[in-house]
Amino acid sequence: MNIVFLNTLEKNSGDGQVISAQVSIVEEQGIWSVYWSEPDFDGKLEQDEWFQGISWDEMLFAFRQGLREKIRIGFRPLVHTELDLTNGLTGKAKMTQMLTYYCEENPNDAMYESLRIWRREQSSREKKAPYILATNRVLRMISVFLPQTKEELQQIPGFGEQKTAMYAEQLLSLIGQSTRTNGFPLDWVANYVDTMKFESWLLAQKEQKLRIEQDREISKRKLLEIVAGGGNLADLQANLTMPRRELLLWVEELDREGYDMDPLVEAELATIPEEEQIKAWNAYESEGDRYLKPVLKSLTGTDELKGKELDRAYEWLRLLRLRFRREKERFTSQAAS
Repeated sequence: MNIVFLNTLEKNSGDGQVISAQVSIVEEQGIWSVYWSEPDFDGKLEQDEWFQGISWDEMLFAFRQGLREKIRIGFRPLVHTELDLTNGLTGKAKMTQMLTYYCEENPNDAMYESLRIWRREQSSREKKAPYILATNRVLRMISVFLPQTKEELQQIPGFGEQKTAMYAEQLLSLIGQSTRTNGFPLDWVANYVDTMKFESWLLAQKEQKLRIEQDREISKRKLLEIVAGGGNLADLQANLTMPRRELLLWVEELDREGYDMDPLVEAELATIPEEEQIKAWNAYESEGDRYLKPVLKSLTGTDELKGKELDRAYEWLRLLRLRFRREKERFTSQAAS
């Protein structure tokens, strides 16, 4: 048995006593295990098994989930790890989180909404996704801290020199001479924030992220089970309640990670005439596989597909592209050897 990780955590029991526990990750012949050891009321050490299996990712997920729960109820590690709260944050990252927390606790909803309207209109003019101009977090900070000069605007995390040069005039005009109670620089926030409340907020953020990761892991397992069982896109959509386009993006991602998506490709291409698949394959060879539009054009000629027909064509072309790329990689590997 190989002990890969071991850490001691302590918790104040409230009666002047300290409870000492240990978390460990061990490996034996390719099997990963995660254990939590904590004394019971009589002081006898009890061991809980959080995970046992061959998956590294699933093991880490169980480890992080269990450790966060223990931290939530008061345990603190003697050796700091990535799962600590403020101890895991340093410098700029910690300050950014504090600023985010402060803004959530002291919102300026009217100004925030005005900034969102500006972003929507500006992104439409530039034909860019709104988040490229500024994320919700950045807009929230601007609405709360109300910078009134280019230099102050540039101190907002995530709004650097380039964006300041592009949008400062518009934003500063929108903010105008709004009244604010504190100015720049923003280092006063660190003294204003209640440390305990900030830690609780950080933990809530981590738990929310954990729930998202957990939901995604469950959905991933379900997707792989359906694919392995010969299911098609309609089956995936019915079971995962996700848009087909989003499902295809996920399928492509899993294929890149090495998961076998061929049963899904086979199920979907079963309804496509063989001559159409051959034409598309030849188009991938001549046009390349980066863009789908040239490949679709080679199939339809001057005729333009619309609505569901167009969506369906792009679906099976994307799935055929997975097979084409796999064959190209295999050929390249064989040629290299």
